[in-house]
Amino acid sequence: MTPRRTSAVLVAVAVASGAGGAAVYGLAGGGGSSSTTTALAAPAPTPRPAAAVKTSGGLSVNQIYRQANPGVVDIKVRQSASAGTDQFGGGNGGNGSGQESQAEGSGFVIDTDGHVATNQHVVDGATSITVTFADGKTASAKVVGTDPSTDVAVIKVDAPKSELHPLTFDDSNGVEVGDGVVAIGSPFGLEESVTTGIVSALNRTIQAPNNFTISGAIQTDAAINHGNSGGPLLDSSGHVIGINSQIESDSGGNDGVGFSIPSSMVQRVAQELISGGKVAHAYLGVQLTDAGSGGGVTVAQTVASGPGADAGLHTGDVVTAIDGKTVASSDALVSAVDSHKPGDQITLTVKRGGNASQITVKLGTRPN
Repeated sequence: MTPRRTSAVLVAVAVASGAGGAAVYGLAGGGGSSSTTTALAAPAPTPRPAAAVKTSGGLSVNQIYRQANPGVVDIKVRQSASAGTDQFGGGNGGNGSGQESQAEGSGFVIDTDGHVATNQHVVDGATSITVTFADGKTASAKVVGTDPSTDVAVIKVDAPKSELHPLTFDDSNGVEVGDGVVAIGSPFGLEESVTTGIVSALNRTIQAPNNFTISGAIQTDAAINHGNSGGPLLDSSGHVIGINSQIESDSGGNDGVGFSIPSSMVQRVAQELISGGKVAHAYLGVQLTDAGSGGGVTVAQTVASGPGADAGLHTGDVVTAIDGKTVASSDALVSAVDSHKPGDQITLTVKRGGNASQITVKLGTRPN
């Protein structure tokens, strides 16, 4: 199946529809994830154990499950009809009659203050949230903040500290293709389900709920389905390396191609949301396609009055470098822009009509 990242990529505009097959954006009516406030700072790097699917050289799947499962929660959400049909395939949208609908996903505790990380699409339009812990006890929760550009949200559960078992984040930048992984969540509402697999690929580009792009996603063949959304993807030490968010599928079910938001992104966004701030993303305002054998990235479209257009970028321009570093693909340019903050200035090397020039762009703030 053609990976989603081969389709047209929009830098802070929207994502073109995926190439080949059907994409299920999000894994169910909802999802979630968690970790401790202290865990928001990744632990010092340690030698990576053997694959989690093995019983030697690292933790066994059973050991990972017993260690992490107390911190994984089931999330049930009542949503207003105005939330509309769930674009992620979860079937949790309103029916247009003014009635509420219900969605279900997964999540995990991130600190002893009751914060739980999950997907934004899980809690979108929530009028009430109920969290169920591994011991079967339930508690209500409220949304702390959401970031549709990364599909990350933080909710806060009203529960005693004895129920809170924060998971620890690992640095997703140290993940390698072939590493063993474990997913825990509530596929199809089946709480506390565990599946295993490997990291199939890295640095995938997927579509966010607001149609922008999320770069750096982890691809896995661990079985994840509707209801796994927001649950943790764990390494062979039982640490969180991502939040399960999407699948690529012809059937609408697991076909062995799933995507997780990397922990490095989740940690940063969660910290900003908990601190009470809104997450601001750099905005270039262009749609991009790979230029092909000639190298670089073609500007397929510019947004009127966007930063790129205002700086002089034109449709058909080929961007070959950003700040002097060669750009080989749309994904690379998306990642480079994402690494900046609104207000930063970047210098693009652009080919137009056979001539090369330098264009300086002051990045804007991505609209919601």
